[in-house]
Amino acid sequence: MNIAIGADHAGFELKQVIVAELELLKYQVKDLGTHNPDTSCDYPDFAAAVCREVLQSRSLGILVCGTGIGMSIAANKHKGIRAGLCTSEFQARMTRKHNNANVLCLGARVTGRDLALAIVREFMAAEFEGGRHAARVQKLE
Repeated sequence: MNIAIGADHAGFELKQVIVAELELLKYQVKDLGTHNPDTSCDYPDFAAAVCREVLQSRSLGILVCGTGIGMSIAANKHKGIRAGLCTSEFQARMTRKHNNANVLCLGARVTGRDLALAIVREFMAAEFEGGRHAARVQKLE
């Protein structure tokens, strides 16, 4: 599976850790930046790039900023994107199973490295259950 990932300067370090983990798990990762943690940048730009890639390639996406809130707001502005800000493994699993989320948002300043990696693994492993949830997801469109 292909994964598009992006972060602003606040999420850069955690993004790098996540990319390494995903590559170890044999995912194809497309890193859409930022590639420079020392320069302040705007999270909506990276959210837009990842969302475009997710929609074009029908892949999943991961966005990281300081809190995850900005990325979540920016991503959900894109038609066809269902981004979930997750702070637990349970949330990551349920946002895929019940909401068919296609983008995971994380906050590098509020979620530790090990927990973030566990959240990513849960998000990647879970699948949409469909059924009664499909009609609800359809209403989001």
